[in-house]
Amino acid sequence: MSATALPTRAALHAEWIKIRSLRGTLGSLVATFAAVTGIQMLTAAAIGTAEEGSMGSDPVFAAFYGLMFGQTAAIAFGANAFSSEFHDNALRITLTSVPHRTRFYLTKLLAVGGLALLVGEATAFATFFGGQAFMGPYAIGLGDEGALRAVVGCGLYLCLMSLFAAGLTAVFRSGTATLSLLIPFILVVSFVVGDVAGGAAQYLPDRAGQMVMRVEPRGELGPWTGLGVTALWTLAALIGGWVAVRRRDA
Repeated sequence: MSATALPTRAALHAEWIKIRSLRGTLGSLVATFAAVTGIQMLTAAAIGTAEEGSMGSDPVFAAFYGLMFGQTAAIAFGANAFSSEFHDNALRITLTSVPHRTRFYLTKLLAVGGLALLVGEATAFATFFGGQAFMGPYAIGLGDEGALRAVVGCGLYLCLMSLFAAGLTAVFRSGTATLSLLIPFILVVSFVVGDVAGGAAQYLPDRAGQMVMRVEPRGELGPWTGLGVTALWTLAALIGGWVAVRRRDA
């Protein structure tokens, strides 16, 4: 290791400083919380007490309706956090301080994943309790079947999607390319493919991970096996990113 190389703890602190100093990156974290929780509360306030099942036949899954829209901010966080390394020779400067590329990569992922998990879990709990406050007689609690698992799983899902985006950004060396691929895929293509492909669509990263928020799983995947499929997608992206970081010139 170089004499000027930062120790792991200092490297991790440096990654936090990068995230904190980039308004777009930190703003994506704030937007994740605000969008998921805000959309859920607004929707519940508007139609939550209209009739039983007004937000969906699965009350637990319906408690995370805002996730369908706000998850794009979590994806943007992962992409932006890594894409900053590919502007203005930032990666070359980073590798001067942390020349061991694997250690740099793992430190970056630890910072991104740790923050995404923290904000993801805070978002999940706030979304659940905030939305149920407007559901009147149709509100559910953490003690209801599948509710606590869904809340914890929602935070894990948001973390995995952030890391998935970070891994792809390392592969593409572009946050724009990652967002151009993932956001239309999740908002449009996943639904279209789901209608056409039938059972195969349950293995898509977003659909599989969202099984953890359902009381009654759809298809062959259960709640945790579905989240496991998303974890495998994420692992594949992260391995691809690691290979790219190790082999390509800074």
